[in-house]
Amino acid sequence: MLNNLKMKSALAVLGLMLSASFTANAADSAPLPSPNLGTTIIQDPSVFKDFGGKEGLVNIMDDFMVLLIADPRTKPFFDNEKQGFIKAMLVEQMCEILNGGCKYPGRDMKSSHATMRVNREAFNALVEDFQLAMDKHNVPFSSQNKLLAKLAPMYRDIETTTGAASATLVPPVAK
Repeated sequence: MLNNLKMKSALAVLGLMLSASFTANAADSAPLPSPNLGTTIIQDPSVFKDFGGKEGLVNIMDDFMVLLIADPRTKPFFDNEKQGFIKAMLVEQMCEILNGGCKYPGRDMKSSHATMRVNREAFNALVEDFQLAMDKHNVPFSSQNKLLAKLAPMYRDIETTTGAASATLVPPVAK
């Protein structure tokens, strides 16, 4: 009986120690990004504040969408019935990258853009329009650069053609 009690006590102590260890390790490490986010999370909380928090991101994305539709290089990709959805996904994606407490629920960039014909000119135009929207909302240049540095490698998954850009969906290539 005594050995059984000692064994239960030892297991309880071991369980508490493991639990404390996992809790400490979780608190010490950076948050894990959403699986489809496409990049790591910026750890500096001041950058999210520079964007005006989530409300600021919503305002930036509203202006960004207006610019994308006005820009002939990007209009075909954004002047459609999915504007609201795209804006919402961009807000969540940027919010998570900026460590604003959001979780991006969208698809990864490669599968999201696989059936589009996005070329470098269209991708660069999108970046230019995003910078204009951030400038309009007085996001400091250094904070813009921190976010853009996280986003830049995504061109590999978004740029799907070296030919003419076209928002017309092309059928996926059979493997």
